[in-house]
Amino acid sequence: MTHQIHIYTDGAAKGNPGNGGYGVVMELVGTPHKKEFYEGFRHTTNNRMELLAVIVGLEKLKQPNMKVLVISDSKYVVDCVEKKWVFGWEKKNFNGKKNPDLWIRFLKIYRQHQVDFKWIKGHNNHPQNERCDQLAVMASGLPNLSVDSFYENEEQKLL
Repeated sequence: MTHQIHIYTDGAAKGNPGNGGYGVVMELVGTPHKKEFYEGFRHTTNNRMELLAVIVGLEKLKQPNMKVLVISDSKYVVDCVEKKWVFGWEKKNFNGKKNPDLWIRFLKIYRQHQVDFKWIKGHNNHPQNERCDQLAVMASGLPNLSVDSFYENEEQKLL
């Protein structure tokens, strides 16, 4: 498959849980066009930010059925999709699985495109991955962080 878009993603959390953020770099293959996105949250986890970065990147696509390559340093995200675990979880209504809200949101947008995943080692001097990391870390330190309501509500149930 020839990909039209490359989406690079990363998530970060200061403490786990703690302040978190995601960073996304999107590139239109064969052109100099790229866009960057980021957002910070006041109380979340690294895995939630890794997954949210992928979701946001896919949701930013303006046309359906795009051929997309998602490049991530998150084994959690890449393995869950590539090894098809998430599809089994879906059949069981995500019973006992973490982050069901984000996985449901992911599957909705994932199915609107032709998406492949590629795992890369983080902090390994990959320019786009390093940029995503910078964006995620910066976002996690912003004032007036967004609220990850699902996570905060679920955590309250455990107390």
